[in-house]
Amino acid sequence: MTGYLTTHVLDTARGCPAEGMKIDLFRIDGTDRTLLRSLRSNDDGRTDGQILPADEFEIGEYELVFHAGAYLDATGTPPEQPRFLDIIPIRFGMSEPAHYHVPLLVSPFSYSTYRGS
Repeated sequence: MTGYLTTHVLDTARGCPAEGMKIDLFRIDGTDRTLLRSLRSNDDGRTDGQILPADEFEIGEYELVFHAGAYLDATGTPPEQPRFLDIIPIRFGMSEPAHYHVPLLVSPFSYSTYRGS
């Protein structure tokens, strides 16, 4: 089996996929944090391709950064100053070559994640 990474972002306040959210993927190596790519979620709340494709997969520590504040601004969610949630980092490890799916459920005042399938 080969490893790869995907995500799915759902706006739980509006009850729909979070279209257009910017998502950054970083590789973490000790204190080094290297940006691998920046993507946007599509109309289904997913990226058009794998965030980390099989041919680039490496076991290690990673971080997905979801730009929730800019997404909420774009949807017309009334802003508070500062926003309760703006940037949502999720740091996780991939310890074997497998499909890692890291979804984000988000609203203006909460979020949750889990290892999906």
